[in-house]
Amino acid sequence: MANLSKGIFRVPLQALLFVPFSGMAAGNYYDARNDAMGGTGVASSTYGAAALANPALLTKAQPDDDISVILPSVGVQMTDKDKLVSKVDDISNEVDGYRDQADDFLSSPSLGGYQNLQAAAGDLANRLRDIRGDTASGTAGAAIVVAVPNEVLPFAFVTKAYGTAHLATDVKQSDIDYLQGIADGTEIPGSDYESRLTSTASGRAALVTDYGIAVAHQFDIAGYPVSVGVTPKLQKTYLYNYSVSVYNYDKSDFTDGRYKNTNTGFNLDAGVSADLNDNWTLGLSAQNLISRDIDTKEVSGLKDTYQIRPLVTSGVSWHTGDLTTALDVDLTPTKRFKSQQDSQYAGVGAEYRLFSWLQLRGGYRADLKSNDTNVVTAGIGLSPFNNSVHLDLGGSVGDDNTWGAMAQIGFNF
Repeated sequence: MANLSKGIFRVPLQALLFVPFSGMAAGNYYDARNDAMGGTGVASSTYGAAALANPALLTKAQPDDDISVILPSVGVQMTDKDKLVSKVDDISNEVDGYRDQADDFLSSPSLGGYQNLQAAAGDLANRLRDIRGDTASGTAGAAIVVAVPNEVLPFAFVTKAYGTAHLATDVKQSDIDYLQGIADGTEIPGSDYESRLTSTASGRAALVTDYGIAVAHQFDIAGYPVSVGVTPKLQKTYLYNYSVSVYNYDKSDFTDGRYKNTNTGFNLDAGVSADLNDNWTLGLSAQNLISRDIDTKEVSGLKDTYQIRPLVTSGVSWHTGDLTTALDVDLTPTKRFKSQQDSQYAGVGAEYRLFSWLQLRGGYRADLKSNDTNVVTAGIGLSPFNNSVHLDLGGSVGDDNTWGAMAQIGFNF
């Protein structure tokens, strides 16, 4: 499974780094069913996905349920209000044009050459103004789960990866002034024309990979079935600190070993669920109970710290034979790099089983701290062949050119 998971997890990380970045998604996993229902799942997940949302829900398997395999679940959500990633990529055209015209003018000065240089300097100055103060950030993830139901101690093998990234520019006014001076004819570039430009682009990325075994057991407390679950896990974190001159920015260098740092440790997820009656379920999950601060490499005098903190979420679900509704609220904030703002999410969603093989889902997720885009979610579930195969698709859309996509394939044996 380790080799397979490495190949699957590499896909969402590349998607995160090579497409426009996104607003942060809730939690630290992607599940197409839960995400389509507003990012809920603490009290409403199926036993097959319980290891991702709340390990206590492993006890939700029915006596005739079989081994469940998710292979895989993948997702990415993107927001690019300012289209910063493409702007920083495209600036290389203006940079190359400016360098070519400056080299030509310095080697063979002429009026025509200076006019061409003025135009190139003006284009580059405008491009810097366009990206000044812009930032972008994003998430992507993948997971593999094998859940084995039984009446005594249901368990699941889970391996998942969750990637976050953040991009920012530090455009110096002195660069804009210098280039605009050339464009206006008040500056004549010398051989130091490149060293006069000092604006930078900095990218931070983190990929957290968990390998764990979830176990759960149901107790009878005061006549109510209460389940407790835990997931001890090995946690490996890859951090990338890509800090370069904005004039040399190349996203293909983002994951180069020069900017990479790794860290391995132990962590723990836990959860509780309780059935109040046949229709109401309460849940509480806590992910990453062991706090860790991990520093990036120092590059060009810059470094950041990635924060792993407990994420505690409460949930409630009302369910009948055909309808499931859910509400989840984070009780603690989602931490990221120290240079980024926190988020704290609340989500509401529903699933309606139109046929035995077709489920319709929808929901809404909001950031209570207003640092991330609120999104509307929707999706479908297909379970043909007598429920032995599950295909779940989900999507999200919000303001600031926000959209997301999630897909999941599952099998019951």
